[in-house]
Amino acid sequence: MRKKVTKAIFPVAGLGTRFLPATKSVPKEIMTLVDRPLVQYAIDEAREAGIKDFIFVTSRGKGALEDYFDLAPQLEQELRRKGKDDLLKILKSTNMDSGQIAYVRQHKPLGLGHAVWCARHLIGNEPFAVMLPDDVIAAEKPCLAQMVEAFAETQGNIVAAMEVPEEKTSSYGMLDIKEDKGRIISTKGMVEKPKLGEAPSNLAVIGRYILTPTVLKMLNKKRAGAGGEIQLTDAISDAREAGEEVYGYRFEGHRFDCGSKSGFLQATVSFALAREDLRDDLRAFLNDILYAEKAAQ
Repeated sequence: MRKKVTKAIFPVAGLGTRFLPATKSVPKEIMTLVDRPLVQYAIDEAREAGIKDFIFVTSRGKGALEDYFDLAPQLEQELRRKGKDDLLKILKSTNMDSGQIAYVRQHKPLGLGHAVWCARHLIGNEPFAVMLPDDVIAAEKPCLAQMVEAFAETQGNIVAAMEVPEEKTSSYGMLDIKEDKGRIISTKGMVEKPKLGEAPSNLAVIGRYILTPTVLKMLNKKRAGAGGEIQLTDAISDAREAGEEVYGYRFEGHRFDCGSKSGFLQATVSFALAREDLRDDLRAFLNDILYAEKAAQ
């Protein structure tokens, strides 16, 4: 019987130190790209892929993130009173039904694998998605929806993959390729953050996964990997060695690394230029800046 993916884990326990001082009091995941928090992009992508249950792995200081998905009766009432129906519609689109969201705590920063392991009791014996809100992907068909279709075909573990320059391979989990079939790549496993020049390929794993319960069993070993942390890629490789297939998936779309300041700024500009209500003024401003720079040179 082919199983469907209806649950997703969102590891959001990180401190966001690369964005200090903003993240001193504001969780990184609710920092905004234009007018939507990072986490909203991930939630919308998950919804369009058929996800019904949303599991957030949080930590101390993430109360604002939890409140974001709650109802705001006073604000709704005020918008309704003033006849601001468009804003009311936008506001309601962020609401989540009671019981759709669950929160579990990761008390110590022991790695992505450990964060996923913290949600094991809410997953049970079902396939599940893992989504990292730092990775924002602009695509005509959402990345996770593409992967769900691939999972329906393969029924194996699937990781989103993209090509990266050799000098950046040490920052990613890298695929060890068995057979490259285009979109779907059969693998022999993965290597987490290999030393420069030792990556098995140039295909890097980014923040979208569809995994089987076997990966959770492998995480039960709590084996420390790269950086002394419990690595999700190690558990996926262990599942491969136990006989399960692991596939890379070349997604269609453009990925922005919003865990970095430069990536966050690039995403902000790109998403703003895609908006009809913003693009003309922004493009004119950017052209003025470029013209001024050229004139100064």
